[in-house]
Amino acid sequence: MTRIAHTFGPSVSPRCRVLILGTMPGVASLAAGAFYAHPRNAFWDIMGRLVGAGRELPYARRLARLRAHGMALWDVVAECERVGSLDSAIRAERANDLVGLLLRYPRLHTIAFNGQPAARLFQRHIPACPRTIRRVVFPSTSPAHAALDVEAKVRAWSRLLSFL
Repeated sequence: MTRIAHTFGPSVSPRCRVLILGTMPGVASLAAGAFYAHPRNAFWDIMGRLVGAGRELPYARRLARLRAHGMALWDVVAECERVGSLDSAIRAERANDLVGLLLRYPRLHTIAFNGQPAARLFQRHIPACPRTIRRVVFPSTSPAHAALDVEAKVRAWSRLLSFL
């Protein structure tokens, strides 16, 4: 059954320099009210290895740790129709106000996309950024992206640290 899904607000502070963008939270994340809540999603495992924002911390502290390291977190899609959690099932989407976010937080200089689908959705909905901003696509941390194991994803995502 198709359902309307709505994301939550961004985790951002004036000190953030990198905006990590996913597509839209999956069913487990929406139910938990937390980014990347599915236990097999590697996002928090990777962030734990990179900046100490791993699953062992309470969710609010993980978000605070990312912000303290200059990383904001949000999604391209504000709401959509979707069956299940796959990005390929996203339909009739409406984008978050990413232009407004970039204007409100001028220190953001890089967008780190969590997978190709997030980058494609961003390009579709935000074809022109309000200012020059670096765009980097990282491998999806989703368990559906099984082409790379967690170690390979950690190696790829470690490049994120050079933008902070």
